[in-house]
Amino acid sequence: MLNLKSHWDSLRSSLWFVPSLLVAGAIILALVLIELDSSIEWHDLQKHWPRLFGAGADGSRGMLTAIASSMITVAGVAFSITIVALAMASGQYTSRVLRNFMRDRANQTVLGTFLGIFVYCVVVLRTIRGGDEGAFVPSLAVLFAMLLALVGIGCLIFFIHHIASSIQAESIIQLAANETLNAIDRIFPAALGEAADTGLIPERESALSGMLWLTIPARLNGFLLGIDNDALLDFARQRGAIVRMEHGIGEFVVAGAPLVSVAGGKPSGEETVGELNAFFTVGHQRTTVQDAGFGIRQIVDIALKALSPGINDTTTAVTCVNYLTAVLARLATQHIETAYRLDNGELRVIARGPSFSSMLGEAFDQIRRNAEGNVAVLLALLEALEVVAGRTQDAGRLQTIARQVELIAEVARSSIPSFPDREGIEAALERHRKRGVTWTKN
Repeated sequence: MLNLKSHWDSLRSSLWFVPSLLVAGAIILALVLIELDSSIEWHDLQKHWPRLFGAGADGSRGMLTAIASSMITVAGVAFSITIVALAMASGQYTSRVLRNFMRDRANQTVLGTFLGIFVYCVVVLRTIRGGDEGAFVPSLAVLFAMLLALVGIGCLIFFIHHIASSIQAESIIQLAANETLNAIDRIFPAALGEAADTGLIPERESALSGMLWLTIPARLNGFLLGIDNDALLDFARQRGAIVRMEHGIGEFVVAGAPLVSVAGGKPSGEETVGELNAFFTVGHQRTTVQDAGFGIRQIVDIALKALSPGINDTTTAVTCVNYLTAVLARLATQHIETAYRLDNGELRVIARGPSFSSMLGEAFDQIRRNAEGNVAVLLALLEALEVVAGRTQDAGRLQTIARQVELIAEVARSSIPSFPDREGIEAALERHRKRGVTWTKN
């Protein structure tokens, strides 16, 4: 099931899958209309509506040729515009957003529509015969080609508008944020067995430290994209073993390096290595299917590019912080299970997944370090933490937020010596102080 999801996500991210389906549909439509034309008597229709159904062989050929040549030209222009947009997005923002552009269903549909109309006209064109050939003009198919040409014109207008909108920074950031929010809703709470009681964790760690662990090596190089949780739990249950994940989702796996470790039972041999490797999907490019951290990484990379001296786009960086706020606010309300996963009270899997602390650091650490002297961005970070803190009552998460506030305060006071410039930041720090956040004042 996991591999199917991974393959489906790869298909969605390609520029050929949806266009290919539309081209195939256009061929089927053309054949159906041609057969329908050949089985219906059109004399009465041609008599009553000669301008719709009365076109001769030469006129039909000329119209279909014009439509086909126009559509293939427009398709070439559309592909060129798409490549230019991809290159610009990669240079202006980050190459990690290219996958979002490529999986844009509107772009794929428009490109497929242009190619489909072209193929439709070619298929219909080859069936037209006139004069000594034994006259046959599929009037309905020719009329439909004219309607498809109008659809193509509408698609071209929409495509230009859509590309102009989608390359704007706000649209790119929003798309990455929406995918991240969807990933968070899918991932948390985790569904890998039962969560262990947090109060028993120290006792379990003490017991596990003395166990003999068998290392299972990875077979592929690449990023860990997903895990078949149910299959992994079944493996541990059937063998009476404990499986410890050595890598989390989104981490890079090296072939031959430990993928998981197994204790208890007797899982040995090449068959076991292959079976365990089959539970993990490894690929050359991270996705947001089970990796919410990758969505955060995309937004952070856009913010870092905006804060670079060559671009210096504070507004885009603040927009990134705003959307990261929405992501972290959603994460703050989610229940993140412990690493120890049980089955009928027995420890079976030691998972390695993201935590609130790690994802908060992923979102804000690099932005904070690159925002020295930038009042707007530092203030946005403090306001973001204020919003996130209001979404949770968990003491550990509030302590993590407090630590971030302390680090931002340190950066602000060391890089912005003028108090008037720092006045908004000081006001935000005072609001955090009233929430119980403390730090060392200079």
